[in-house]
Amino acid sequence: MMDKNSVILISGCSSGIGLSLAREFASRGCRVFATARKPEVIEHLKSEKINTLPLDVTDQQSIDACVAEALARAGRIDVLVNNAGYALIGPIIDLSIDDLRREFETNVIGLVALTKAVAPQMIERKSGLVVNIASVSGICATPFAGAYCATKAAVNLLSVSMRIELAPFGIAVVTVQPGAIKSKFGEAASNSIKLREDSVYAPVAGYIQERATSSQKNPTTAEEFSRKLVDSLFLKTIPKVIRLGRQSTQLPLVAALPADQFDHLMSKTFGLKKLARK
Repeated sequence: MMDKNSVILISGCSSGIGLSLAREFASRGCRVFATARKPEVIEHLKSEKINTLPLDVTDQQSIDACVAEALARAGRIDVLVNNAGYALIGPIIDLSIDDLRREFETNVIGLVALTKAVAPQMIERKSGLVVNIASVSGICATPFAGAYCATKAAVNLLSVSMRIELAPFGIAVVTVQPGAIKSKFGEAASNSIKLREDSVYAPVAGYIQERATSSQKNPTTAEEFSRKLVDSLFLKTIPKVIRLGRQSTQLPLVAALPADQFDHLMSKTFGLKKLARK
């Protein structure tokens, strides 16, 4: 169970959920280690009594150095929040294999690698909490975000196995499935769009752009999300799966539609029926 003396390590704190969580945990009295690939972008957090460390979850040396430094300073890591990730947007057949590999390296392999680095000292103490930030996109896949949805589906399922495997050692694993949360996600996703000049999907480029920014239409604020999430993590009995934010409960219901209905809805929503008429 968490308390105000808990030591927290959070990946991906440059903006959005990670940044807001670092501040929320710190406001509760926790000792927080916020991390980012470019540590200069989170340097300002030091003035808020939040520790900062460089961390690239795709680099094993960076992972090892970050965890070692946090342990050297605090003596333990009670809570690991796996938040680092990004969205690769575009039709699957337009994505390069290198781009696809980078997406999985960051969103999936990086999460496992960081957990592997932190878990031994939790196992030794028979106490710990791992919080994996997945997404409802891992439940409800959409056109033009297939790679991102696949990585988050992987996080969802890895978290289930991890939860059962680590339970005998006193370690709880929580899967968080955010809906639409206010962040720079849409801007970053727009910049990640992959669409070949000769793409057969060029006529629906506007729909692809709309998918990239869809999470930023009337989103839940990162502050509200973080407050509610940390409230849940401080409970005596922590939920195994937590869904928060706009559309976090609706999208799983959409995903449960019969396949024909689901395909029709998605094709209409994302302009794919227009391609079929050409």
